[in-house]
Amino acid sequence: MPFISPDDGYLSLFNLFDTEDRDKESQVLKAMRGIVDNADYPGWISSTVHAGQDSPGTANLVQWRSAEDLAKRYAGEEFRTRTVPEFHRLATTVQLIRTEAVFAQRHPSLGDTTEISPDRDDYTVIFVLSCEPENQAALVDTLAKPDEWLLTVPGYRSHAYFRSLDGTSVLNYAQWDGKEAYDAFHTLPDTERPLDVQKGRVRARSLSTSRWANTFRAWHSRSAQS
Repeated sequence: MPFISPDDGYLSLFNLFDTEDRDKESQVLKAMRGIVDNADYPGWISSTVHAGQDSPGTANLVQWRSAEDLAKRYAGEEFRTRTVPEFHRLATTVQLIRTEAVFAQRHPSLGDTTEISPDRDDYTVIFVLSCEPENQAALVDTLAKPDEWLLTVPGYRSHAYFRSLDGTSVLNYAQWDGKEAYDAFHTLPDTERPLDVQKGRVRARSLSTSRWANTFRAWHSRSAQS
């Protein structure tokens, strides 16, 4: 199964789709599964398709050996003339964000690496903070660092930060025990968080221009070696 690690050197592609209803979501999931199950592209490492929870949508986290390998996939005629138009037909918004992992933290009980798998029961949260390119480094520095307090929060499992290669966003991929635990954390008033966490949240808001988020369950996964 795929793992998230800043040390692997992979290009991590996030395909994030919003859909107007669950029927469209199911169609996107089916189309994505067909692509994943037949993937044999040079440089492709893994794909993990996620189904939306709070809102209809999908997320596909695709790991590539390099940006050059992904560029060749993007240049393919089938991708340009069939795959892209089909997803735009089914989705209300489409985000294809090329990133690299810059930080990962796990609860000590989970071992050394962050695994993503439909065989697990992770309640997965993905959010995207958009920013001006000149502010991306500061936003990464603000967010992508150890958080000892988070390790004490009930239900927390792991989180990782990714920076987009075009400089316009920072992404967070987090795993929780379930919706109840995450919602309790998410809605916790700032005054009940440690002072350094409060300051970091304020600074992150000042450096970002918009926020997109949804929650997911890993639905289907395949790796090149499987």
